[in-house]
Amino acid sequence: MILETFPNPNPQRNYRIDMTCPEFTCVCPKTGQPDFAEIRISYVPDSRCVELKSLKLYLWSFREHGGFHEAVTNRILDDLLEAVAPRSMTVTGAFNVRGGITTVVTAHFGPELP
Repeated sequence: MILETFPNPNPQRNYRIDMTCPEFTCVCPKTGQPDFAEIRISYVPDSRCVELKSLKLYLWSFREHGGFHEAVTNRILDDLLEAVAPRSMTVTGAFNVRGGITTVVTAHFGPELP
């Protein structure tokens, strides 16, 4: 899945973009059962911003793929870093309860977000 981008309309300014995907699903690599999560993305763009429809389709592509929570969250960060090359970015995967345990994975790049 290709993450499309568009030129940052204000590259001279630091500002933060926050996005939330409350309906993220992937597949547990051990059981094949679905895992549900809220994915939160915060970033300070440099020259490019991610286009939201392509982000939605990209996140939906995980529905057919197995991955541990840690791997999925870091993969999303890596793919977004490659697509938009932000000044800084944080991706948080807040995974729903499974076996009595909830998991929150936070992956970060660059200086802390404002």
